[in-house]
Amino acid sequence: MTAVAAAQAVGEEASRRVLADAVAAVDAPDVVFALSREGRRTVVAGGTGPAPAVPRERLRYEIGSASKTFTGLLLAGLVESGELSGGEPAARFLDPRRPPGRAPVTLTHLITHTAGLPPLPADFYPQAVRRWSTNPYAHYPADRVVRAFLRAGPRHRPGTRWRYSNFGVAALGHALSVAASAPWDTLLTARVLRPLGLSDTALRPGGPARDAVGHAADGVRRTPPLDIGGFAAAGAVRATVHDLLAYLEAHLRPEGNPLAGALREVHRPVLRRGVRHRHVHTLTWFRHPADHGPVYFHSGATSGQQAFLGFYPETDTALVAVSTRRFRLRDRLVPVAYGLLTGAGAPR
Repeated sequence: MTAVAAAQAVGEEASRRVLADAVAAVDAPDVVFALSREGRRTVVAGGTGPAPAVPRERLRYEIGSASKTFTGLLLAGLVESGELSGGEPAARFLDPRRPPGRAPVTLTHLITHTAGLPPLPADFYPQAVRRWSTNPYAHYPADRVVRAFLRAGPRHRPGTRWRYSNFGVAALGHALSVAASAPWDTLLTARVLRPLGLSDTALRPGGPARDAVGHAADGVRRTPPLDIGGFAAAGAVRATVHDLLAYLEAHLRPEGNPLAGALREVHRPVLRRGVRHRHVHTLTWFRHPADHGPVYFHSGATSGQQAFLGFYPETDTALVAVSTRRFRLRDRLVPVAYGLLTGAGAPR
């Protein structure tokens, strides 16, 4: 073994120890931490539940709201290709007969959570309450999302305030489908998943041989596979950790990638918020300052699973963390993963 190879082996073993500590700290039936550093991957899986028939690192996990980063990349790609500008009023696609008005909600407003829309439509909650811990989105289809958007009045002038909205990104997905004349699944697959080589990423359940099984907050009760209804653009993606690492590695090294321009675009800051405007948002990612430059990240959760995706360009590091437990009041996955990515360490 050469000196370089020996040093790399020591580094990988140290990474494995750190990731194993992180897996234990999360305390969920199934947990996987996957690290890419300078192109070398380290994956550690475990959990408090019995090992599934398929190795945990080969299962697809529901990533919830982290799916929004795929939608943002899709929009950036459509803009890069000249098919859209991002400044189009969303209603132009969802109701072409409607005049745009003086301050229309644009496609970019929807992906950046500045459209003035609430987190969910007002009429979403009555039908969702009885299935809130299982599949609250299942009975709210695409046409209801579109109708709700077209009758919604922004609570403030679009582009002036930030308010996180699953509703807005879901509406964006339907507008992009109309703009590109393709169903959502077909559009995202053709424009993002296939160019990036993400063959183990899906937008709907694939069955027990492919998908991880979620658990409620107690870590015991199983939850059904996610049925996202009309909110696909806001939360439909499920993927293996290897595909998710490949996705993040494309962000770290976009050169030569067919989506290079769009990947660079989603790194660009577009708004600031928080105390002293310290926290920056790009088209798709949360961006925080760290010791060696900015880190980019997004987390997500479904009724029974959680995920964290992040990358740190200055250290050529990407991190994926997934678990089959929905933490609610005391989240463990996100702070552990964020600490590892930024170098703050993994809390126990």
